Amino acid sequence: MMRGHDMILKRVAGIALLISTLILPLMAQRQMEALDRGLVAVSTGGNKVFLSWRLLGTDAGTTAFNIYRGTSKVNAAPITGATNYTDSSGSTSTTYTVQAIVDGTEQESSKAVSVWANNCLTINLQSPGSIYAPNDINVGDLDGDGEYELVVKYEPNNTKDNSQSGVVDKVYLHAYKLNGKCLWKIDLGINIRGGAHYTQHQVYDYDGDGFAEVACKTAPGTKDGTGAYLKMGPAANDNDAADYRNEGGYILTGPEYLTVFNGMTGAEMATVEYANPRGSVTKTTWGDDYGNRVDRYNATTAWLDGKRPSMIFQRGYYYRLTCAAWDWRDGKLTKRWFIDSRNTSGYSSMNDQGNHSIMTADVDSDGKDEIFFGASALNDDGKLLFANGMGHGDANHIGDMDPSRAGLELWLVREGATAGSAGSYMADAITGKTIWQHNVTEKTDVGRGMAADIDASSAGYEMWSSATDGTYSCKGTKISSNKGSCNFRLYWDGDLQDELLDGNKIDKWNGNGTTRLFTANGNSCNGTKATPNITADILGDWREELILHDGASKLYLYTTTIPTTHRLYTLMHDPQYRAGVASEQSSYNQPPHLGFFLGNGADKTPKPNIYLAGAPVHVSPAINGAHPIRKLTTTKTVAFNHPVTLRMTEHSGAEVAIYNLSGTLVKKVTVRNAQFTLSEFGIANGVYVVKAQQIILNDAP
Repeated sequence: MMRGHDMILKRVAGIALLISTLILPLMAQRQMEALDRGLVAVSTGGNKVFLSWRLLGTDAGTTAFNIYRGTSKVNAAPITGATNYTDSSGSTSTTYTVQAIVDGTEQESSKAVSVWANNCLTINLQSPGSIYAPNDINVGDLDGDGEYELVVKYEPNNTKDNSQSGVVDKVYLHAYKLNGKCLWKIDLGINIRGGAHYTQHQVYDYDGDGFAEVACKTAPGTKDGTGAYLKMGPAANDNDAADYRNEGGYILTGPEYLTVFNGMTGAEMATVEYANPRGSVTKTTWGDDYGNRVDRYNATTAWLDGKRPSMIFQRGYYYRLTCAAWDWRDGKLTKRWFIDSRNTSGYSSMNDQGNHSIMTADVDSDGKDEIFFGASALNDDGKLLFANGMGHGDANHIGDMDPSRAGLELWLVREGATAGSAGSYMADAITGKTIWQHNVTEKTDVGRGMAADIDASSAGYEMWSSATDGTYSCKGTKISSNKGSCNFRLYWDGDLQDELLDGNKIDKWNGNGTTRLFTANGNSCNGTKATPNITADILGDWREELILHDGASKLYLYTTTIPTTHRLYTLMHDPQYRAGVASEQSSYNQPPHLGFFLGNGADKTPKPNIYLAGAPVHVSPAINGAHPIRKLTTTKTVAFNHPVTLRMTEHSGAEVAIYNLSGTLVKKVTVRNAQFTLSEFGIANGVYVVKAQQIILNDAP
């Protein structure tokens, strides 16, 4: 602690970096997560160990890799292809690391990992009680170490659909590392009802500090991860002992909040009034008066300004649809926009045009995301994009389904299909207009639908629904009288086609049906929906992981050990896919899709235009104590307003000198934080050399 104002400066390290403040390309870079290599090592029998690791979205195309077993290099030549490798002389008693090679020089080693006995990692949890099972999971780097943590929603065994009355036990959110360490536990309290349509939690690094936040709807009685009742904003003077449940178990009165929690500790960081107000619950305001339609929620994450992520919270999708966009930046939770289809002028066409899921994608190629509710969508600024009048449905998908056609497409199913009308249809993602449709012969509630690229011989995606008479191409041509499950898609084997996940079974389309690839141990979630806790690219190369549960206190994380020859950056650095993972846990869980076509005939996959939140400029070798300053130079290109992070030993701040390329000093400042942007200093666009010397502020003797 400093006493008074007496300080001395102690210089302990210096770095120099070349920074481009020109935005190249002109479209802004998106802030994404600074992930580590995600190395995973799995014994596949005998002495064989399968290794898989991430190619980052910021890696150069020429980046190669070396694998080390202990201190011994395994590969004879640098690995320049796909980021997986089988060590035929492996050992289960040692650890493995991977090192990137850039311009012929090995970079910092990854974390050392032990070898799994098989392709399943069992994660032991701390269950809230015997009536609870792990339900939907969202992921984020909560502690800034480059690894994903799991935010697990626990729901009791007496949860209800909104159409069902009954008092329900409390809902909890727990955060776990992959080794089972519990970081915190949030008790949402008795005034948040349990059920698939109620709690939709978002997990992402919204302020760009390198640590993910958690956000969800809260109420009086909610306790944060420190065990304290909410105390900020409108929660400061509420009654945490109040029980707002009526005799039917519905919660139709009482305060409603949106809270942002610290990802590392679970502590409350901000609480505001929930922007999608309940108001009075009547048939006129919500379509019913008992609490069904009013409490239908979805949530996702979107890059609305094309640079930094915002959180999106939706309420209602039948009679009335409301949606709010929020920014968490500089310690403040700010509402970006809000729309209400019944009460905001110009949005009435969105009435009854929402689904049980929400998705985001940049469909107009302006670098900013649009929000898709089903048969309606909003532009990045909250203005109406389209409402096509096709009504409510239970499933929707978005992606580059037809690579021969410009733009992205939607595949949707309809709940209110009448005889001779569309039960499912493919639509243009900008206009919502139907491209082709599959009609039903009688009135049908089409409850399931799937779109995925499962057939290499048929260009683009294939699609089907619970009401189609087979599988159709993206052009609307029937390619088989058989069809796969209508649940989830995922990448599992080594080719570029999707596999199909139904419950705990992974199937491969064989051209006229499916073949079983893998049957996992564990339970799916959400009853007959049979959805996973989550599927996402959590570890290893670009193939996806599957998480199931044991019904009580264990998670089973499965990763593939099938080699692939395809080199592709982590799917989590594709913004549309990453947003799809964020929204996957909403209501009738839908799988994420890429923002580009990946399949036979696809051109080279596009490199994402991103920068990494909190990504450090490393000082290497490390300089500790009072060692002399060394010239350590690294080159990095960033957009003008993108943060630069300095990671140095024991620093309290840094002296920063900014020079133009002629060597003239432009600005000299002292920064107290490890992260700064050149735009803070009023510097014009250009290319500069920034020299930073670490300083420590010590007490005077």
